[in-house]
Amino acid sequence: MTPAEIRERLTRPWRHGEAEDLAGVTVEGALDLTGLSLCGVDFRGATFRGGLKAPGVRFDGLSWFHDAHFEGPVDLSGALFANDARFDAACFEDATLSGAEFRGTATFRACRFDGEADLSRLTCYGNLDLAETRFAAGLSLAGSEFLGGLWAQAADFPAEADFADTQVHGRLWLRAARQGNAPVDDTAFGLSFGYTYR
Repeated sequence: MTPAEIRERLTRPWRHGEAEDLAGVTVEGALDLTGLSLCGVDFRGATFRGGLKAPGVRFDGLSWFHDAHFEGPVDLSGALFANDARFDAACFEDATLSGAEFRGTATFRACRFDGEADLSRLTCYGNLDLAETRFAAGLSLAGSEFLGGLWAQAADFPAEADFADTQVHGRLWLRAARQGNAPVDDTAFGLSFGYTYR
């Protein structure tokens, strides 16, 4: 499908419990959703040949990107996810989510980030799920706030990961998580108000 066709389908009004079915599509070119408020969307198994550009976009419905492949840069900086955002097992090159807000769950379980991952200044009202996620290059969670906790079971963080000024208000789950060649040091997180599981 072309980016223009997808953009048109995603601009219909959001209705609770409905999602635009784009599962398995291949997007031929960069998909630019700048300036839109989107209905619910199901992009499970989709391939984005030119990446995804959606800074400041409002995702009103469910946002499903399970097993999606992004073959280009992803820019979700300042995006607002009003419902659950599911990126389970998605593959990213460079990804920028700086300043994004997640009002439902923010699930990146078993994702692979092959390039830079800027997850700084996130606000998650639920928890952030990074279990079994692999970061091959840089990662920043600096200045992020997780009101429902941070789940990072068996996550693989790069040695240079930046956790400065990160606030975790719920459980900080770090069992089997690694940073470089060592277990993650929970004191690397700025503030943790809940219980830490190592």
